[in-house]
Amino acid sequence: MSESTTPLVWLVIRKDDNGNRYRIGSYATKAEAQQIADRLDDRGPKQLYWVERAGQGGAQ
Repeated sequence: MSESTTPLVWLVIRKDDNGNRYRIGSYATKAEAQQIADRLDDRGPKQLYWVERAGQGGAQ
């Protein structure tokens, strides 16, 4: 598959101090999304970042 047709099914989600959820980005692989989430998690201010598959709706 070319990069333009690869489905971006893995999402990086951020939850702020008020409980609001924001999609940070969409990625083709879980590993790629996790790498971004880990990198963001290492920076401040501390927010909650996680990876979920598109359509899961997040139970976090």
